[in-house]
Amino acid sequence: MSKKAAEHHKNASEHLTHAARHHAEAAKHHDAGQHEKAAHHAHTARGYVIHARKHAEDAVMAHTEEHGKK
Repeated sequence: MSKKAAEHHKNASEHLTHAARHHAEAAKHHDAGQHEKAAHHAHTARGYVIHARKHAEDAVMAHTEEHGKK
């Protein structure tokens, strides 16, 4: 695997880890009736998911650049 693809996979994984943490916080705040805090964490989690998706797409492109042309 290219270093470029590996770095994108690593970044996607890190962003998804952050997203999961924010979703857990959103659930905790929602259960406590703190809906503004829950919404904040849910929105932040969504941002991390968007970034993770971009890195995942970039990883595929890096794979294709390295291995797709023979």
